[in-house]
Amino acid sequence: MEGLPTTTTTASKSDRRSRSKPTQTSKPSIFMAFFSCVAWLYVAGRLWQDAENRIVLANLLKKNLGQRPMVLSVEDKLAVLGCKDLERRIVEAEMDLTLAKSQGYLKNNLQPRVSSSGPFLAVIGVYTGFGSRLKRNQFRGSWMPKVDALRKLEERGIVIRFVIGRSPNKGDSLDRNIDQESRVTQDFLILEGHEEAQEELPKKAKFFFSTAVRNWDAEFYVKVDDNIDLDLEGLIGFLEKRRGQASAYIGCMKSGDVIAEEGKPWYEPDWWKFGDQKSYFRHAGTSLFILSKNLAQYININSASLKTYAHDDVSVGSWMMGIQATYIDDNRLCCSSIRQDKVCSLA
Repeated sequence: MEGLPTTTTTASKSDRRSRSKPTQTSKPSIFMAFFSCVAWLYVAGRLWQDAENRIVLANLLKKNLGQRPMVLSVEDKLAVLGCKDLERRIVEAEMDLTLAKSQGYLKNNLQPRVSSSGPFLAVIGVYTGFGSRLKRNQFRGSWMPKVDALRKLEERGIVIRFVIGRSPNKGDSLDRNIDQESRVTQDFLILEGHEEAQEELPKKAKFFFSTAVRNWDAEFYVKVDDNIDLDLEGLIGFLEKRRGQASAYIGCMKSGDVIAEEGKPWYEPDWWKFGDQKSYFRHAGTSLFILSKNLAQYININSASLKTYAHDDVSVGSWMMGIQATYIDDNRLCCSSIRQDKVCSLA
């Protein structure tokens, strides 16, 4: 009987200890549950806010749906701007331009022919300058006919003109002197759009061939420097034998080194474009070279896009490279040659 209380007392202490332990282990769980609730509330709030934003945006889009500008097609825009007629005229102009090119000329640049007596054998352009009047007079007294004889030569199909541009100060005494000389001698081709200067010689080639092919219908167009004497009859015979030869690029062909040192004679500013060997491509020398009609027409049509180099002969040679011109190398046109049957010599 006395042992029972003792047992009961021991059991009650043990029960108190066992009941106190769950109270201590439940605190972290409550803490985690609290933070879980906070996180859930935060996520739910964000989702609700995003849903509200989507609803607001959807309502705005619906409200402005009828106010959005319509997407116009190209046809609609042309109709709105009243450009239908302009579009038609542009297409017609492009067709006219294509037709003009196929016929060998540009309609807007076509000028009345100087003569309507039929095609000439050759137009010979002698490059000259403002300070070369004495040299021109020497030519007129030697191989180049004067006024009346010049007209008779044209009846044989040969046109000869001194070729010159305009002064940088247009209308000054240089221009007036040339105009006066031209009225008396009637043997000038004045390039109105070209500025006469040594550094502009490559561009002068463009102007000469373009102007000559527009003014005279000839089989050949000949460029001659004013530092040579020409065997005119020999040149006429030379060209007579080549009548009907299209795409002919004729001259004393050469290549040579490209001068890359500034200040030296024949310096080429674009020397780096000629490769590591720094050699010019094959081209006709500058003193005298000849182009057939279709090659001169090519220069006329494409003059705005043709690249020029420091020298006119190199420039013309570069224009001939991509058009399947027939290169004709004839040493009778090498003016510095000692051959007896050559058609030109250095003056």
